[in-house]
Amino acid sequence: MLTFLGNCNSNAYCDRIARRDFLRIGGLNMGGLSLAQLLSAESQSKIGSSNKSLIMIYMPGGPPHQDMYDIKTNAPSEIRGEFNPIKTNVPGIQICEHLPKIASIADKCVFIRSVVGAKDRHYSYQCLTGRHNDGAPSGGWPEIGSVVSSIDRVTGVERPSPPYVNLSPRMKHKPYNFGDSSFLGVSSNPFRPNGDCLSDMTLTELSVDRLHDRRALLKSFDNLRRDIDSTGGVRGFDGLNKQAFDILTSSKLAEALNFNSESKRTLDKYGKGTEKVQGDAAPRMNSQFLIARRLVEAGARVVTLSYSFWDWHGSNFSRAKENFPDFDQAYYALITDLEERGMLEDVTVIAWGEFGRSPKINKNAGRDHWPNVSCALLSGGGMQTGGAIGTTDRLGGEADERPVHFGEIFATLYNNMGIDASQTTVMDLGGRPRYLVEGHSPIKELI
Repeated sequence: MLTFLGNCNSNAYCDRIARRDFLRIGGLNMGGLSLAQLLSAESQSKIGSSNKSLIMIYMPGGPPHQDMYDIKTNAPSEIRGEFNPIKTNVPGIQICEHLPKIASIADKCVFIRSVVGAKDRHYSYQCLTGRHNDGAPSGGWPEIGSVVSSIDRVTGVERPSPPYVNLSPRMKHKPYNFGDSSFLGVSSNPFRPNGDCLSDMTLTELSVDRLHDRRALLKSFDNLRRDIDSTGGVRGFDGLNKQAFDILTSSKLAEALNFNSESKRTLDKYGKGTEKVQGDAAPRMNSQFLIARRLVEAGARVVTLSYSFWDWHGSNFSRAKENFPDFDQAYYALITDLEERGMLEDVTVIAWGEFGRSPKINKNAGRDHWPNVSCALLSGGGMQTGGAIGTTDRLGGEADERPVHFGEIFATLYNNMGIDASQTTVMDLGGRPRYLVEGHSPIKELI
């Protein structure tokens, strides 16, 4: 096995897992998985593919919907909160005063104020799969990035970048973490650069010629195993090892992750946020929005990231004043950047968390868990933007008009990527075909 190690920052995340990613290429792979294995898949999907992309911004902990896009000006003081609404550039649509940049591009956004179907669970699972893990098949439901990755692979699409890239760090609260392909196999897992480990993807101490020598050695081992393996299983790894070598010997992915090559104007536009881990979740790093744009520009189909920490049982409003402006700047920069580059019609952007927050403000000036209703912010993807969908009751605690289920949102995300989720199936470990979305259609107001 070959292991390429860079000179990464040795700092660890809050669960003490180091930042370093290990990219391994091997034939026998005793005691580990190779990059080639992580690039392999056998999906049963038979549909075509497109060049549409998705950027998903997961907001771990559950952002306060009634303090962002659904401020209740007529509610009692113990519910209404401190913030005032402001006008957006879409007549009749108002959002929080601390989101002025997003307000200025509301015509490119859709504010879903009535997301339903959540449970009181601090996990990313539903935001990444559209489902709960109750009654899931063996291995769990696959994430949308893993599904798209498998479809690309089965249809023979070759890209200069891995189709699914997860920029999220390892978070202390383990259910926040994601990057599991479930029954689609390890080959459909996302590629995880973890931000600053670019040296792990470059051949700083190993020439391409020497790498190819090792490739020849690997081939000889595989030929021997091929004679032994009567099932022909080893034969399938030929193309997968090629993909692994291509990633390591190509500069496309490393270039996409090296956002410092951007102009000062662009860097200033996105802002910095903070690299400090927030709570038990993620840093508030605006640069990840920029990296996400660069990755889809380089050919990635699905890019996911985790942004900050939103489980504010205390000091809700002071924390919002810290977080909202950074999120406002990063989201605005991403959408306007995509538009300026002619990419917004082809890239869907969604920002959301696992549930909403309680209408009543608690004794610690915080809001508690509230799975009854939450919010989502969408842009791009060729959707009919420039409005809000759904309403909540006077207290912001229940969906009133036009509840929107997680499944509807996922059907829309798949639709934007050229995938009919109601007709497309993937095969689970028991050989049973599973639809990507069941019982829900794309949001009719958007398509």
